[in-house]
Amino acid sequence: MEDAEIIGLYFRRDERAIAETAAKYGAFCLNIALNILPVPEDAQECVNDTYLRAWNAIPPQKPDHLGAWLGRVVRNIAYNLWTKNHRQKRYAGMEELLNELEDCIPSPITVEREIEERELTEVINAWLAALPKKDRVLFVRRYWNGEAVNALAKKARISSAATAKRLYRLRRELKTTLEKEGYSL
Repeated sequence: MEDAEIIGLYFRRDERAIAETAAKYGAFCLNIALNILPVPEDAQECVNDTYLRAWNAIPPQKPDHLGAWLGRVVRNIAYNLWTKNHRQKRYAGMEELLNELEDCIPSPITVEREIEERELTEVINAWLAALPKKDRVLFVRRYWNGEAVNALAKKARISSAATAKRLYRLRRELKTTLEKEGYSL
């Protein structure tokens, strides 16, 4: 079923919308959640919460790209659960991801936080758009979807060391770009 048809089911408040969403995007959402939360039950709970959020948000929202919208929702839910559980020292994998990006992204602790976040988003989006597709996909899969370096290397058919090196270079390029734009790191 096409995204427009699924969204139409939500707008008609037809419960088949959840089943169709699960059929088309369930594995995608579960994969994102599992990259953040290695406990399958927690990840599945996040996916179920994503369906509930979709039901409650559509309408009035009408996502242009349902898959991307669902991916963002499940990622945020999983990250919030990870944060809650991390306080209890249950997960260490996500900490590695965040530590890798720590040197690249400035801490927005200013009054102008919202404006700076928008500007930072624009700079990062422009930087990503300028990358070759392979590098852009690699960066997004690692730092947005939270995929493991080994899994990325396997998909790209290169060694884990080469993948880690590419990611390091990309982070270094991002850091340089941000510093040129006036962000102090």
